[in-house]
Amino acid sequence: MTGRAPLLVVGDALLDRDLDGHADRLAPDAPVPVVADCAERLRPGGAALAAYLAARDGREVTLVAGVGDDPASRELTRLLEPWVKLIPLPLTGPLPEKTRVLAQGRPVTRLDRGSGTTREATAAVRAAIRSAQAVLVSDYGRGTADALRDVLSDHPPLVWDPHPRGGPPVPGTRLVTPAEQEAHRFVGQGPAAVRELRTAARAAAALVAHWRAGAVAVTLGARGALLSYGDQPLLCPAPEVHGADPCGAGDRFAATAAGLLADGALVGEAVEGAVTAATAFVGEGGAGALMLSDDSTEAAEPGDDVRAVLARVRAAHGTVVAAGGCFDLLHAGHVGLLEAARRLGDCLVVCVNSDASVRRRKGDGRPVTPLDDRVRVLLALGCVDAVAVFDEDTPERLLAELRPDIWVKGGDYSGADLPEAALLQEWGGQAVLLPYLDGRSSTRLMTRAAGAV
Repeated sequence: MTGRAPLLVVGDALLDRDLDGHADRLAPDAPVPVVADCAERLRPGGAALAAYLAARDGREVTLVAGVGDDPASRELTRLLEPWVKLIPLPLTGPLPEKTRVLAQGRPVTRLDRGSGTTREATAAVRAAIRSAQAVLVSDYGRGTADALRDVLSDHPPLVWDPHPRGGPPVPGTRLVTPAEQEAHRFVGQGPAAVRELRTAARAAAALVAHWRAGAVAVTLGARGALLSYGDQPLLCPAPEVHGADPCGAGDRFAATAAGLLADGALVGEAVEGAVTAATAFVGEGGAGALMLSDDSTEAAEPGDDVRAVLARVRAAHGTVVAAGGCFDLLHAGHVGLLEAARRLGDCLVVCVNSDASVRRRKGDGRPVTPLDDRVRVLLALGCVDAVAVFDEDTPERLLAELRPDIWVKGGDYSGADLPEAALLQEWGGQAVLLPYLDGRSSTRLMTRAAGAV
């Protein structure tokens, strides 16, 4: 772990499923699209998604939720096991499941099944809440929060993410995070009031008083969040994001805010951080783009998000650009190349040599910068959308898997030194050279550094 505070998540768990295919025709018996060749993706949903996201942030997470012995419950338990400690509550009926059917990445319909609810608490759960340093309640209106209301009232949570079907947050909750439409429903305002900051501010102030909460942050989607302590609100705007999937954004917001508060942040700082995290989450494809790993002892492998980036760009008929190299000591020449490459299309995937590959190519003592650090620095560049790692001497195998539309190399390569060019032609791609800034190279940097010692 990273020294971040542990978090206890209390709420209603779901199993979410995406069936993603393509729709090119209507059914002959009804004017509905036929979604063919569907790929299935399973992931935790509801409170389980909030717990999973908090665990992926690098903190110890315990989830209290209703879970049974039905197939959906067993599948959810399997998904959570590497990441989250689960303390189950008795569930009446099968675990709720939500299935989205998508065509070219866009939702067509949703199918819900499973009526399981939580009816009673257990001594183990009560003890876990009383001893928890920080609690997030993720209430999806299926009984868990209501069954534990008495013990939560004695130990108010840091964050309560409410649902109109559930009960109100307990008094003393530090931050409540309703979505805009939920906030208007809680105060009895109609849909005509939605998207007016004035009415959102009034709703937030009214809810602070009504719920006796420390603060209320009304999430406004692409506009950010409106934070109120009962008086003049603070608007935390969201960075601009395009072509995004908002599925799971509320869970990302609540999990981030709770984690930051647990780590000692002020409420305003936590809300600002949650807006930034939720916006990035949506921009990366939302919950539908999550790549779950079965190994909790290692960080996600570089390139785990590559397929999600490619799927999103190709669904929008965009252009995929890839560039490659060792990037051992990142310098201005690299940055200029990558910025120019990104301008050629709609996303940039950087294919980077593994440590073993660099060592074979460059000799002993290389790389100077280990793979994890190189990947982290590359991903910090605004022009880089994803990083993929290859262990071979050249990236042909990886390119055949990614099939980019454009492959970019630095201008210190001649045409004869670019074997990937022929490979790109197999799927109609194009290899191009871009000039490096003159005089910049990792080798020169190391030589200069050695001379200065």
